[in-house]
Amino acid sequence: MAITKIPAAGFTGNNFRNIIINGDMSIAQRGTSSSSVTDSGYYTIDRFKWNVSASDTVTLSQSTDVPTGQGFTNSYKVDVTTADSSIGANEFAHIQHRIEAQNLQYLKYGTSSAETLTLSFWVKSTKTGTYCIVLEKEDNTRYDYVAEYSISSASTWEKKTITIAPDSNIKAAGGAIDNNNGEGFNLKFVLATGSSRQGSNETWNSSTPADGTSNQVNFLDSTSNEFYITGVQLEVGTSASDFEFLPYDVNLDRCQRYYQALSNGYRITNLVFSCFGSTDAYGTHSFIKTMRTAPSITFNSLGSGNIDAYNNGSQRSLSSISASNISADRVSIDLVGSGWSGGQALHLNNDNTSVPLFTASSEL
Repeated sequence: MAITKIPAAGFTGNNFRNIIINGDMSIAQRGTSSSSVTDSGYYTIDRFKWNVSASDTVTLSQSTDVPTGQGFTNSYKVDVTTADSSIGANEFAHIQHRIEAQNLQYLKYGTSSAETLTLSFWVKSTKTGTYCIVLEKEDNTRYDYVAEYSISSASTWEKKTITIAPDSNIKAAGGAIDNNNGEGFNLKFVLATGSSRQGSNETWNSSTPADGTSNQVNFLDSTSNEFYITGVQLEVGTSASDFEFLPYDVNLDRCQRYYQALSNGYRITNLVFSCFGSTDAYGTHSFIKTMRTAPSITFNSLGSGNIDAYNNGSQRSLSSISASNISADRVSIDLVGSGWSGGQALHLNNDNTSVPLFTASSEL
């Protein structure tokens, strides 16, 4: 009897063809909205960074406004709340997605066999005109590929497709991408760029940084402006395939290589400390999965309404919490307080359930 292999539902025979992680904007471990944003950083959607040097203020959010009938449930929204109508020569604003270098080796950059890439995405904006994407490659010799696209109709979802072919520079030694856990690509969706940061369209620019062309609109010029993007896919080939949807747990797992948050709940039972005397306690937390590199650790505040300690059935004084022996797999957490019972266990309560006990970030 012949045996027929039945593919898993929702998958094709070419899984993980999308180089982008969380391109459907479904994972937002840091929260679904962040207002009064004036600085660069990761605020809402996992793996997508707001990068800015301008005088604007924006609200960044995970929106449910999506193109109809395409299977998406979320988009990344930028809402201008304080405008910057005059972009300085060295100012800029863009959404970034940074890609780990060791995940790009099959592109064969730096050789005559370098692959052609196709970028596709859905976009909507209240401001029409010419926008740009940039694919920045920093290893060895830096080159910035710039490509224009047009938003033709205000407040209307449009799908864009851009083909990025390697040129002679990318095929030469200077085009190589190092095989490590550093940054291989930085994909940028440009919303504004100054005159000193502009390059040529559909070109691997060697004069860098090139964050767009002179035709790039200034999206930051009005508080009426809103920008949405979803369905970001970067793949090998000369044409765009349908967006590759992954199960939620797979998408979250991939994001947690770069960012993890421990416990937004009340009682943290998976982290137990041993008391050494009446003032010191130590515990070790193993990360949910191995991170890209030893992460930076940020703790919630101490005190009533935030983090407090319990030992021997009673609440105890907690004066400091810190991290040590940080690796890509685990972290030691050191507590200092008073009134503890040596040789017994201690646990923490996180009374502010809207903020994790701590976060671990190894973003690129």
